[in-house]
Amino acid sequence: MIRGLLISALLLSGIIPKGEAFLEQLQKRDSVLIADQVRYGFRLEDVQAGSAIALPDWSRFTGDTLVLVQDWQLDTLKGGKKASRYEIRGYVTLAAFEEGEYVLPPVSVRVQEPGRDADTLVFDPQVLQVRTMPVDTTTFVPHDIKGQIRYPLTFRELVPWILGGLLLAALAAGAVRLVRRRRNAAAEAESKDPAYIVALRRLEHWRDEKYWAPERQKQFYSGITDTLRAYIADRFAIDAQEMTTAEIFDALKGNPELTPELYGNAKELFETADFVKFAKHVAPEEYNRKAIPEAVGFVMGTYKEEPQEEKEAQ
Repeated sequence: MIRGLLISALLLSGIIPKGEAFLEQLQKRDSVLIADQVRYGFRLEDVQAGSAIALPDWSRFTGDTLVLVQDWQLDTLKGGKKASRYEIRGYVTLAAFEEGEYVLPPVSVRVQEPGRDADTLVFDPQVLQVRTMPVDTTTFVPHDIKGQIRYPLTFRELVPWILGGLLLAALAAGAVRLVRRRRNAAAEAESKDPAYIVALRRLEHWRDEKYWAPERQKQFYSGITDTLRAYIADRFAIDAQEMTTAEIFDALKGNPELTPELYGNAKELFETADFVKFAKHVAPEEYNRKAIPEAVGFVMGTYKEEPQEEKEAQ
């Protein structure tokens, strides 16, 4: 197919052989490899200024393995012997993506100089040999894909991260300080209350049947006995928090302020708690149900009001 205005068929015009088309490799090496680009085209000498040139459509000659990278380009190389005549070079840019031999089609160029009939100039085809890079399998060693090049960070790039880290550290420190302040305030407020008030308040936290579940009984009984240990240490002046159950009740045995019933109920509660905590015992519902009432009963049956002088001093 000829691009341009072709009024008459080629048989009605002059067909003039013009030698071979040129094939020029853009990558400077001995052979054409896969994906190398080449220029394929013609040279015309002594072309009169104002001549019309029609070029073939190369889109039908290319496909998946031979690709048209760039369509026809015309270059005026230099003037001829007369000022109004020129040397012209035209070419397309091709690339092959499969090894093999490609017989390129001849190049037909239709030229019509001013005041003259059109001539069809035919340039003989060239053969494009495409090769692959030979690989010596005896010495070939595969290598991993290289990672991206990492450039050293500049101080300017680090500044936002440094400032962000300092800000986060300041926020974290402020949050920790606030939590500690609130805990200390709560501890101070609690320490001003009598030991039995503190114990009753803490026992109230465990008054919920959800703690009777087997997987939460250890937490339930630990909370109750830890509260009673702190109360006993304050009320009876013994180091209950560092003593075993047997040591606690040996120390309380015979105390005139303890009735046998309070003593027995508290001891049974502590022993049940030890079984749950250390022997993975699951206490029955009746024990869970009476645990808080017995703990509260122990506190209410043994608490002692502070003297009025101490209250006023506080």
